[in-house]
Amino acid sequence: MNTSIHSQWSSKLAFIFAATGSAVGLGNIWKFPYMTGEYGGGAFVIVYLLCVALMGLPIMMAEVMLGKRGRNSPINSMKILAAEAKQSQWWQLLGWSGVVAGILILSFYSVVAGWALAYVPKLATGEFLIINSMPLAEVQTFIDATFNSLVANPYNLIIWHTIFMSLTMLIILGGVQGGLERALTFMMPALFVLLLILVAYAMTTSNFMDGVHFMFDINFNNLLYPNCTATSCELSGDGILAAMGQAFFSLSLGMGAIMVYGAYLPDKTSIAQTTAIVVIADTLVAILAGLIIFAIVFSNGLEPGAGVSLVFKTLPIAFGQMPFGSLFGTLFFILLALAAWSSAISLIEPAVAWLIETKRFKRLGATLFLGILTWLLGLLTVFSFNIWSEINPLFMFPNFADKTFFDLIDYLTSSIMLPLGGLFMAIFVAWLMKKQIIEAELNGSSKHFGYRIWYFLLRYITPLGVGLVFLNAIGIFS
Repeated sequence: MNTSIHSQWSSKLAFIFAATGSAVGLGNIWKFPYMTGEYGGGAFVIVYLLCVALMGLPIMMAEVMLGKRGRNSPINSMKILAAEAKQSQWWQLLGWSGVVAGILILSFYSVVAGWALAYVPKLATGEFLIINSMPLAEVQTFIDATFNSLVANPYNLIIWHTIFMSLTMLIILGGVQGGLERALTFMMPALFVLLLILVAYAMTTSNFMDGVHFMFDINFNNLLYPNCTATSCELSGDGILAAMGQAFFSLSLGMGAIMVYGAYLPDKTSIAQTTAIVVIADTLVAILAGLIIFAIVFSNGLEPGAGVSLVFKTLPIAFGQMPFGSLFGTLFFILLALAAWSSAISLIEPAVAWLIETKRFKRLGATLFLGILTWLLGLLTVFSFNIWSEINPLFMFPNFADKTFFDLIDYLTSSIMLPLGGLFMAIFVAWLMKKQIIEAELNGSSKHFGYRIWYFLLRYITPLGVGLVFLNAIGIFS
């Protein structure tokens, strides 16, 4: 049995906080609600929940197990496990893919999280209360101008990007127990407290039950025919595939974060039990965030299918009009920033661990080097919204002709690297690892019915599902 040189979580609860912090992020509180709105509500939610159970949970268990067995960074863990399974050392590329994806994702994640940080003082100072005295026709123009002025100014974005990256690096410097565990033990309870406060507030709004019905009343026409017009409806599988992709990405799978957190897991901890708790907590956050947002949206007569602008261009209208809107708006954007922060920590930790193990860096040096590198890469995203907004690096390829640097990094990681990472993890564990090793890591649970279901899903159903997401992402079904 290998031993991690980076220390271990002090308890099962610490791992649960850490893994939940990695999974809960902008994807839960920002992306899940707007995708639910775009694809008509309840049917999307049902498909999403099925995909979490059939794809997300099996892969997360596999990823935690790989980390716990390897006890190193994803790169070195895959090197050790490939040798143990008598497989090619090319399997190290699976670890490399996750580490590189984490850095690339953090480079733009930090910029978007900076938007949330920037909105905290705007809400706290009552900047959006002015809309109460505006003609209705001018309200959306004011909200749009507020957001556009933020992203159009590269200096502002750099400041907020720098603040967020600095906060992330500060936690990483403390190590496993002194930094990650101490911070996440505070952050995750705080996040859930804020979430519950906002849920309680949402329940007092006039149209809370409209939001509940929107999220849980099942109408598959909304999912299967998302692009209906007054004259025609065209059958589309995009909604189902979008739900599959969201289930996968919202759990932070395929980027090495969960694997490196698994490397710090105490020996006797049940992988199945802890992983199930993390998946349930992550899913609960997404559902509660949807209830909060749709209650506010419907109570203010706004459009639930507003898309990516739902949080930054639609909710401020509601917060500006509702009683105590400044207070609850401030809490909402603190919640958003906190969720982003807990995920950001896990995105950079795999690369930090590899530098410490392989290049003999101290944690300080590894954190500073990677933090600065990620900050520099983040400038590509910063400038994609202003001075480089008209630059399309792959303009010669029709499918990418209109994509900025930000769009390309997002597409490369979310649509290519992460699905492939999850797919190959499933293949490695279910087809190449020895069964006795799997059983040993799962505390000899092979006789349990749940184990047989998990192994069947990981071996057959999960690869098929992730493969479909990947093929859809690269345009096979279009």
